[in-house]
Amino acid sequence: MAKLKATVYVTLKPEVLDPQGKAVLGALTSLGFASVRDVRVGKLIELQLEADAGTAPAAVKDMCEKLLANTVIERYRISVE
Repeated sequence: MAKLKATVYVTLKPEVLDPQGKAVLGALTSLGFASVRDVRVGKLIELQLEADAGTAPAAVKDMCEKLLANTVIERYRISVE
């Protein structure tokens, strides 16, 4: 068993509207950042694991599928170090 860090990046699927992203875009534009054309807001989840490096990615994927991401409207990307 090794101490590992898993990072999960969760974002809305491209076809899903992102009202929070639109609000951030509006705020940035009003602050003078006119070059910004679109904003998508997501979440970053960091997990400290004590697991086998070979099985950790599958375990984190299972966590995403069951709890960390709503796979109907979100997609996720996993990194294990």
